[in-house]
Amino acid sequence: MHVVVIGNGVTGITAAITIRKLSATHQITVISSESEHFFSRTALMYVYMGHMQYQHIKPYEDWFWPENNINLQQGQVTYIDVEQKQVLLDDQATLNFDKLLIATGSKPNILNLPGKELNGVQGFYSLNDLQTLEANSKDVNRAVLVGGGLIGIELAEMLYTRCIPVSFLVREEHYWGSVLPKEESQMIQSHILAHGIDLHLKAEVEEILGDASGKVSGVRTKSGEVIPCQLVGLGIGVFPNIDLIRNCGIKTNRGILVNEYLETNIPDIFAAGDCAELEKPDQQKVVEQLWYTGRMQGETVAYSICGTRKKYERGIWFNSAKFFDIEYQTYGKVSARLGPEEGTLLWQHPNRKKSIRINYLLHTQEVIGFNLLGIRYRHEVCERWIREKKTLDFVLKHLKEANFDPEFYRRYEKEVLRKFNEQFTATFALKDKG
Repeated sequence: MHVVVIGNGVTGITAAITIRKLSATHQITVISSESEHFFSRTALMYVYMGHMQYQHIKPYEDWFWPENNINLQQGQVTYIDVEQKQVLLDDQATLNFDKLLIATGSKPNILNLPGKELNGVQGFYSLNDLQTLEANSKDVNRAVLVGGGLIGIELAEMLYTRCIPVSFLVREEHYWGSVLPKEESQMIQSHILAHGIDLHLKAEVEEILGDASGKVSGVRTKSGEVIPCQLVGLGIGVFPNIDLIRNCGIKTNRGILVNEYLETNIPDIFAAGDCAELEKPDQQKVVEQLWYTGRMQGETVAYSICGTRKKYERGIWFNSAKFFDIEYQTYGKVSARLGPEEGTLLWQHPNRKKSIRINYLLHTQEVIGFNLLGIRYRHEVCERWIREKKTLDFVLKHLKEANFDPEFYRRYEKEVLRKFNEQFTATFALKDKG
């Protein structure tokens, strides 16, 4: 049996390796137009900043692929013939398959702005984007970053290390206000400003300006402000890369529609990772675009490809990131705004960039989520408490079990418990056993 995988990101490679573990005889071909070998996409920023070289972000040595009989092929798939079970490559070659996995990932959102085609306007997602940024950031007096998500903050940190002044335009009232609660958002805003980043809130770009040579010369905001710059970084998120799927019979919506087994509407064709949109039994359609969900989907779909159908079950939601040197972790449900049935406990260090938020259900006191800034908790502990529906009382009494900070780091369980007692003295009387 020949399994063809389109895409060599974490999803496609995890699937290929898992298929090989499940079967020693399947022929496996992984096709990618981006790079010859698998690399860690989340580490691209560290290559730009000089902390790593490209070979350092390749998780597997080059000998790994022939040793495990996984054929890596660099090329662009231009069409999928679902009836003949063939993929057509840009060099006109065709490749037959018995099973096909589409794992084409995401691509950056590009706003429909006047001037978006100018030299010096780019997103940041791929290896090619890294190479483009190296060229675009030479001899730059100022850069403008558009969009208040994680891509924008990564670009800000990258350019900061090259001593390039940055104006950071965020259309929301608070940084990443669609995800972070107000208090955490304001903490990160202060941290951004402390690094000399020119942060503009409630600011939207109306036009990207260019010079006579076709290169960026500035941006004009909707308020009429003109900011001179030679580089515009678009950090407004990503969307499923499904251009290849158009007009070949595979159903799509925002992404490639798949069921709980990551199967498309075409037999023997699967999709997983950032490009897949899960159709859930409750009629919800969900695109999950995180590294760990991509890895989980890659492992899950490998079983279905090998004949043992396995449902994809993500489990408790998790995400992590860094805002310059502040680590961020979130587990479970912590929305930007509390729901009507939710309560929250928030502790913030008065002088340092550290906070702990615990969300819970008002009527049962069951803990439903954690937000952590500058403090690390154990993934398995937080996940277990949420899954087992532990109460706020229980969690606070056992908070030390979750702390993952190294030995001799300052611990804050006493302060958190004291804050809790201040808020809920009338209802609870927890004894600090610390």
